[in-house]
Amino acid sequence: MPKERPPFITSIVVVAPPFCPEQVKQIVETVKYSEPVEQGLPGHGWTLKKLKRWVEDKLGRSVSRNALRTMLRQAGLSWKKCKKLLAKANAEKRAQFVVQFQALYERMLRDEVLILYVDEAHIHQDLDIGYTWSPSGEPAWRMSHSPGLSKRINWYGAYDFSQGRTFIWHHGKCNGEQTVHFLQQLSAWLNESERQVVIIWDGASYHRSKLVQAEAKRLSFELIPLPGYSPDLNPIEGLWKWMREDVTQQYCHQTLRELFLDCKAFIDCINLHPELLVKRLWPKFDLDPEYEKLLVSI
Repeated sequence: MPKERPPFITSIVVVAPPFCPEQVKQIVETVKYSEPVEQGLPGHGWTLKKLKRWVEDKLGRSVSRNALRTMLRQAGLSWKKCKKLLAKANAEKRAQFVVQFQALYERMLRDEVLILYVDEAHIHQDLDIGYTWSPSGEPAWRMSHSPGLSKRINWYGAYDFSQGRTFIWHHGKCNGEQTVHFLQQLSAWLNESERQVVIIWDGASYHRSKLVQAEAKRLSFELIPLPGYSPDLNPIEGLWKWMREDVTQQYCHQTLRELFLDCKAFIDCINLHPELLVKRLWPKFDLDPEYEKLLVSI
């Protein structure tokens, strides 16, 4: 006799019905137009963990983080790093500066002026954290000797947009007296007697001091202040970011002398390639209208 086959044993999986369109809309709009603190949850930014808890509390539904992630992506949302909006920036003054700069650029093309951007930066001896390639499942450790926050170099920097080169100098703190010394060093480095040197920089208090203004006039520098709270209009900010990427990211220097030499070597290296330097530190000729609308609406 043939062997009797065992009966099928089937398992029944109860699958929760999908969210209705109204619920999906409610979830998406909650993420887009509210903050967790407004919904009785901690913090000002939505994470999948917080959103999962909100769905459970408000809609009485249990849902996985993957399902929420898919739902948000289908609604046109993506996980991204936030950008800071400097609310004190004045949209009208920013627009006026761009017009002024465009006229200055035309003069530069006629070889009438040199355009320089100037700024200061504090480059620390300790390492900066950054991304790197590392074996999956293993932490990417980088050794730090834990130098204090005072272990840093206060650099003055100048970016010569006209000729595609950079200059850095330091001697203690950044203040009015040291700014005068920097302008003197900058004048010697430029060695310019034919064209008008125009310096664009921010409105730091020591930039506006009578001592600095008088020395700039003596050196025949024309000073143009950036509109307030507008670091995006100063391309030398990109130089400091570039320096940190190549000099201090993932590496803690043993001494400030070693840090000094590496910073100088970085500047010497990028000055060998003026076209690439200008391409990376290209200034803004136009403003993002969407960003400027946010400033106007504040």
